[in-house]
Amino acid sequence: MTVLVMVSQLLLGLSLLVAVHEFGHFIAAKAFGMRVPKFYIFFDAWGKKLWSKQIGDTEYGIGWLPLGGYVQISGMIDETQDASQFKEEPEEWEFRAKPAWQRFIVMIAGIVMNVITGVLIFAMFFNVFDKDFLSLEEVNKEGVFAHELAQQIGIETGDRIVAVNGHKPDRFRDVSSSRVFLGGSLTIQRGNEIKEITTPRGFFKNMGQPFVSPMRELVGVSEVMAGSNAAKAGLRSGDIIKAINGKPINHFAPDLTGVLDAEKGKEVSIQIDRGGSMQTLKAQVGETGKLGFYPSIKDAYPHQPYNWSNGIKYACYEGYELTLAQAISIGKMFTREIKVTESLASPIRIATIYGGTWQWDRFWRLTGLISFVLAFMNFLPIPALDGGHMMFIVYEVISGRPPSDSFLEKAQVVGFVMIMGLMVFAFGNDIYQLFIK
Repeated sequence: MTVLVMVSQLLLGLSLLVAVHEFGHFIAAKAFGMRVPKFYIFFDAWGKKLWSKQIGDTEYGIGWLPLGGYVQISGMIDETQDASQFKEEPEEWEFRAKPAWQRFIVMIAGIVMNVITGVLIFAMFFNVFDKDFLSLEEVNKEGVFAHELAQQIGIETGDRIVAVNGHKPDRFRDVSSSRVFLGGSLTIQRGNEIKEITTPRGFFKNMGQPFVSPMRELVGVSEVMAGSNAAKAGLRSGDIIKAINGKPINHFAPDLTGVLDAEKGKEVSIQIDRGGSMQTLKAQVGETGKLGFYPSIKDAYPHQPYNWSNGIKYACYEGYELTLAQAISIGKMFTREIKVTESLASPIRIATIYGGTWQWDRFWRLTGLISFVLAFMNFLPIPALDGGHMMFIVYEVISGRPPSDSFLEKAQVVGFVMIMGLMVFAFGNDIYQLFIK
């Protein structure tokens, strides 16, 4: 069942994004009077397909190979048509008969649709699932709590974050964005002093570790493990841990973890807030420094609500940051800071990220992220991708003449081989990492 859920989420997410991308090409081509013989979600490799229906001039279908999709535009050299089919003079409804600006719009339309889809998914996610956010201004009233990782690069508890990569974000969450870990900068205020801190080479390897937090957090109990010391002590889901042995708990780490680690095997006094009522419980700490509950960590500050207006604004910001992070990551692959084996992901790994349980918040967050990734990857100037077609159109405009059909056909083959080679490598690497290593 777990594998079925993973595959189902992957297919649903990819189907949505492929359909949106190809619809961008389709609607732009039709708007300029081009004929589109085929519109397929997934590839109908070797003529095999799961479903198809002819409507007007277009055959709509679903292929069996879930590695993308395509629209076949008459008069365009791509994976479905080669130069041998274009010996006759172009008809007015063919791609090659249209002016360069129209052909460029047709090629970039799929990318634009993925960007728009990513923005809408993120904006919906903020409104439906996140609902609100903690502002940086609110945190800066007391300053940040610097975890060990932040202290290593010169940030201290009490510092105020003035800017991130030269920009002052509204939300506190943007202080720990992937861009910061990939070589970004933080402008901090310490008293009357302003300091610029740049994350060092290789800092991205710490992504996901505690960095900076609000000065005060509410450490609650999400779930108590059956038969655990926490259960025996009477801890319940929803309890907020205020202190242990009289020591205030303002952070999960190092406050709670530090106290429990120091009290291994001993009985401790836990002060909790249970629905506004303060109570004290006695609990035995395990030999590993655990009580036996899953924590729920929230900051102790007022939040601002998301709405569609600011949701779209922050979705655009996150899309921009994500795209920039991808570009930086590719650059670091060439400098060997980032291993290719750790960066390329096949559908196998993506399915495992979706997870074996269906959680709509995780599904939409990941699908929105992949939409931005697809937009970026298709923009790359690689033959067989949208960016490759756009590159040749730009060359045509600059030089005054288009590349020959023979050249375009050969470039298409080279690009296709490159993409398939990367795909085979990604599949092989994921199979090795997940099932063999």
